[in-house]
Amino acid sequence: MTQSTYSPDKFPSTWLPEGTELKTWDQIEPWYRKLLAMPIASVADLEAWMAAADELNAAVGQEGSKRYVAMTCQTDDPAREEAYLSFVRDIEPNLKPLWNEARNRYLDSPFRAQLPPGRYEVFDRAEENRRSLFREANIPRETKLAELGQQYQKAIGAMTVTYDGQEKTLAQMSPYLEQTDRAVRQESWELCAARRLRDKEALDDLFDQMLSLRGEVATEAGFDSYVDYAYRDRDRFDYGVADAYRFHDAVEKVVVPLARTIQREHREALKLDRLRPWDTAVDSLGRPPLKPFDDVSRLAEGSERIFREIDPELGAQFAFMRSQNLLDLANRKGKAPGGYQTTFEVDRVPFIFMNAVGLDGDVRTLLHEGGHAFHTLAARGETLAAYRGAPLEFCEVASMTMELFGARHLHPFYEPAEADRSNRKLLEGIVLILPWIATVDAFQHWLYSHPGHTRDERKAAWRGLMDRFGGLVDWTGHEDARDHSWQRQLHIFLYPFYYIEYGIAQLGALQLWHRSLTDPAGAVAAYKHALALGGARKLPDLFAAAEARLGFDEALISPLMTAIGDELSKLAP
Repeated sequence: MTQSTYSPDKFPSTWLPEGTELKTWDQIEPWYRKLLAMPIASVADLEAWMAAADELNAAVGQEGSKRYVAMTCQTDDPAREEAYLSFVRDIEPNLKPLWNEARNRYLDSPFRAQLPPGRYEVFDRAEENRRSLFREANIPRETKLAELGQQYQKAIGAMTVTYDGQEKTLAQMSPYLEQTDRAVRQESWELCAARRLRDKEALDDLFDQMLSLRGEVATEAGFDSYVDYAYRDRDRFDYGVADAYRFHDAVEKVVVPLARTIQREHREALKLDRLRPWDTAVDSLGRPPLKPFDDVSRLAEGSERIFREIDPELGAQFAFMRSQNLLDLANRKGKAPGGYQTTFEVDRVPFIFMNAVGLDGDVRTLLHEGGHAFHTLAARGETLAAYRGAPLEFCEVASMTMELFGARHLHPFYEPAEADRSNRKLLEGIVLILPWIATVDAFQHWLYSHPGHTRDERKAAWRGLMDRFGGLVDWTGHEDARDHSWQRQLHIFLYPFYYIEYGIAQLGALQLWHRSLTDPAGAVAAYKHALALGGARKLPDLFAAAEARLGFDEALISPLMTAIGDELSKLAP
């Protein structure tokens, strides 16, 4: 059977001349001045002006995205670091006042009322919110926060240990935690923990600076609390702080008991009296770690096959990304931690970054980021740039659903018994990650609700949340590592309050997965339909388009945990 191919449409500029250089502020500023001077004497003029603004913003945004990608791909390259910081220090601060002028020009235009009814409702809500939050005095603070975020990524990217006579990144040490030899697991875990703790004071210093600056940003914008500011800054129009607390309570009541049952069974299968931090990733039956691939090229090749089986069009889109070098998958020294998908806005194409080292989790990471990429490609034909993205809570539905869809097509990497192991690991991992999401989100609420707290108070708050939502792991002798384990969560440093989105989205993804067990074609069709809407609908409506419900409560979560339990009972151990 002939495989389908994907040839994305081109979107040539109609206002900004092709090939315009926008690498320095001296090159960029005249174009924004030209944009702001354009006459708007009719509704047609307003729509043409909006299209021109989108083109210019996309071109400048792509320049920033490419510098960020280059920097994260090699954080120890001074030239890449300087190029990125130049954008953060020299371009973004100068852009923000002009963006605000442009926003005001749109919002204050008398012709806005003549735009098609309903078409701009979501856009207008966001733009009015942006205007209400903008303070020119906050620009230097935001620039400093971006610089501190880069310092965090550089610090984490520089962490290495010496093991078996070789220098290894902490990501490259992860496979040792799956070894059946417990002494190997303990030694590797303790090496990495000690390395992280060497930087604990520096990371605390870094975070304290961020905490102070964020408080100043909120105060400048007229808020009594950074919590309230952050919810507005994240455009959380459709849920609030009370919903987050409902999520915490539901997770504690419904998910934590199941998570602890999973860990208890794991401990008993390993014949251990105590489950230690280095015992959580190893196979409970003593089998060697799953080894899906030896070479990263195999990861990309196998994932493409999975995507094609889920849906030929999605597979063709991933093949296009491979052909265009829109993937950087392998871990290496100096590479920033984690994984992400970003979009090059002029070309309207996605780029995937991750740190693969040959683990089962690497397959899931690429499936996850692939889901984000498919979201980008599904909405790339949208004419309004703001609608080519979606609320983060739904962006993560796109990615997490793809992990679940892909778990039923793992034969490019595994024999059937191994595929069951991987699928089991995914479903158990979802149960285990939801309490962690609640922990991180509750911790952030505590951090910003207690300005001026001491480091000892911070550690005590973290310990309390670990007790509330944590499992059965015994940290005796490693209490310091436990107290500072929050420092590993980059979202706390880089993206304050961005974490509950994963929990909200996981519930949406599980609803699509549950349907796929009996109606895979219908589930994929609903998934693709919702992705194609981009951000042109409110968050509850995007969930509804995927035939799911936006929710935070026990009534939604409990049946999904039951479904996971039922599916686990069908999988080989």
